[in-house]
Amino acid sequence: MLLEPGTTCWTRETSARAALIVDMADYFDAAMAAMRKARHTVHLLNWAFEPDTLFHPQPGCSGPEDDRIANFLKRLAKDNPELDVRILCWKSALPVAATQKWFTLADRKTFAGSKVKFLLDGKLPLGASHHQKAIIIDDAIAFCGGGDIGPDRWDTHEHLDDDPRREKTKHAHGNSEDDFDSRHEVMGLVEGAPAKALGVLFRERWARCSGEILPEPPKVRPAWPACVKPQFREIEVGLSRTQGAFAHHPEVREVEALHLASIAAAQRCIYMENQYYTSPLIASALARRLGEPDGPEVVLIGTEHSPSFFDQATMDHTRVKFIERLRRADKHGRFQAYSPVTTLGRIIIVHAKLTIIDDRLLRIGSANINNRSMGFDTECDMSFEAAGRAGTGARAEIAWLRTRLLAHWLGCDITIMADAIRKAGGVGAGLERLRNSGYARLRPIELKPVEGLTAAVATYHLGDPFSPVDSWRPWRRKGLSDSAVRRGRDAVK
Repeated sequence: MLLEPGTTCWTRETSARAALIVDMADYFDAAMAAMRKARHTVHLLNWAFEPDTLFHPQPGCSGPEDDRIANFLKRLAKDNPELDVRILCWKSALPVAATQKWFTLADRKTFAGSKVKFLLDGKLPLGASHHQKAIIIDDAIAFCGGGDIGPDRWDTHEHLDDDPRREKTKHAHGNSEDDFDSRHEVMGLVEGAPAKALGVLFRERWARCSGEILPEPPKVRPAWPACVKPQFREIEVGLSRTQGAFAHHPEVREVEALHLASIAAAQRCIYMENQYYTSPLIASALARRLGEPDGPEVVLIGTEHSPSFFDQATMDHTRVKFIERLRRADKHGRFQAYSPVTTLGRIIIVHAKLTIIDDRLLRIGSANINNRSMGFDTECDMSFEAAGRAGTGARAEIAWLRTRLLAHWLGCDITIMADAIRKAGGVGAGLERLRNSGYARLRPIELKPVEGLTAAVATYHLGDPFSPVDSWRPWRRKGLSDSAVRRGRDAVK
């Protein structure tokens, strides 16, 4: 088993049903349906929560007021006096809050006087963020992944050009202004014991921030949303966390441990979708596998460039070093790194945090492939492992989901993608086969020169600390980076 409680995960439980939800339109539908069936608790963990977010935006991002998530939650709480509705999100720094419509201020005002309890999480190491994303309902059903609540998060899996539902404003002559970019997210859905564990996680975070000890809700039958087809039955589910050391709370690095264990165990293919690729630890571990004559192929999907200026100046430059390291190690032609675009060649923001190891492990969560997510911020990843009685069927489903995601990127039918992989003898070769035949929505990531100031940014991982130890001591990161490289190399020996 890759999911080992106490090392690679916090807890491992069996979920009678589980599913992967691709992109936020489907997630919002499922979340709304599930929350409507809540009997005792609706608890949300988020990095950001914008109260005016629409579940079903119309052209110009308009829509009925009761479709906005804050109004929806207030109505739920008002209509059911027994329902406990709570939101915990990051007490973010002002520059970050400014990019999300000052949600920290808007949320306080929006929920003041309502039955919805709202709390900002500031019980973190200085400079760290609360980054977990989950919705837990009655401790019976739960969503966990990379999706926050905001108008800019919404998109369909088609990632259409000029989708009027992503238009923020419109001129009189009809042309859109300042549209939201296409965005890709993934969320996992589980029921039973894994959902209960996420409920425990929420109550622990709430108690840490407020001192209030919340009771466990009464046991109820899981209310699975009818709009979601379960893809797994009786599947092993692990929850892996990151937590920076703070006050009397110890450091937790389960996210990191699972990455290293799964990279070491991979036999055929390591497939990743992620917002950032900057961790020297993970780069070193992947490079060692690429250097093996019979090691796995490595396929990475990431955004062409980060949407924010800060991330372009920090994470994008460090990603160059990450990918260069893998390309140097790729002596056997098994590495590919792509950025997705729409049909007209416009950027698609890859905000998903997903890893698939062979047909064995499907991992969805909040953690990026960067230093912060391994030992500084709070993170929670949820993994499905094909093992035990459900192993054979789960393996087939994990492989099918990977093929489905690749087909979604190229804009082709899943049978075309599956046939290309079979004929080419590998995932990367199958992608190249289809790209060469005209499916051009995945492009190789282009690396810009890193020199001068940008080289210093990459060398010292500015904006991307390893832990509270170096969060305000960036001069220590060069040594920590070198140490991480050695650990990553040693972890897969």
